[in-house]
Amino acid sequence: MKQSANDTLLEFSGVGLSVGRREILKEVSLKVGRGEVVTLIGPNGAGKTTLLRVGLGLLRPTEGEVYLRPDLRTGYMPQRLQLDPTLPLTVRRFLGLAGSRGSEELLPILREVGAERVLDSPFGNLSGGELQRVLLARALLREPDLLVLDEPVQGVDVQGQAELFQLITRIRDRRGCAVFMVSHDLHLVMASTDRVVCLNRHVCCTGSPEAVTADPGFVELFGPLVVQNLALYAHDSEHRHNKKQEDFDG
Repeated sequence: MKQSANDTLLEFSGVGLSVGRREILKEVSLKVGRGEVVTLIGPNGAGKTTLLRVGLGLLRPTEGEVYLRPDLRTGYMPQRLQLDPTLPLTVRRFLGLAGSRGSEELLPILREVGAERVLDSPFGNLSGGELQRVLLARALLREPDLLVLDEPVQGVDVQGQAELFQLITRIRDRRGCAVFMVSHDLHLVMASTDRVVCLNRHVCCTGSPEAVTADPGFVELFGPLVVQNLALYAHDSEHRHNKKQEDFDG
């Protein structure tokens, strides 16, 4: 989908980042437009989380520029949240730390992410899937134009991963926000994103999932066996998705 200048929410132009002699990012250029789901993939150490933090203004690039649309509202879901599990903190209180919100505001957002039952549960007792949904709810409290998600299905079983990716897509469709996320789950990403950016310190390739999996840069980075398995999965996943949609529409 071609984006006009007014549709651009976030843009990296020739961004580089070095720490000492270590080059973490090199000449990264990409845009995230209104309503898009853009997913960063790549090996460990490729600079994916670093790029998210540069986009959020948490890190300053040593080269290039970052553009954020004026008055852009962002919601951020970090890769990890380190809290003492013995801390007497309920989900209600945790979400309240993000701003002054009453139960009448918290409950609808938890309902939107499928976690309304845990409002008064101890935060430390949440399962992996519940925790990720609560973190997503926290990111949504800002009514964001742009959701920035770092490994949003981390610590969740395979079924839960698929459900969370579907949830993220529904949130984009319902709210009209853009989603910029990092993921290692290649199979599920390919069925849940509009555009893939393959990063290994620099942008190796970018485009639709179908285009990226056929790109030599992707094949070189992940190997032909991964590409073959992704192609088989994408075909089967599309078939099952259509059947579920027919059942839902009926």
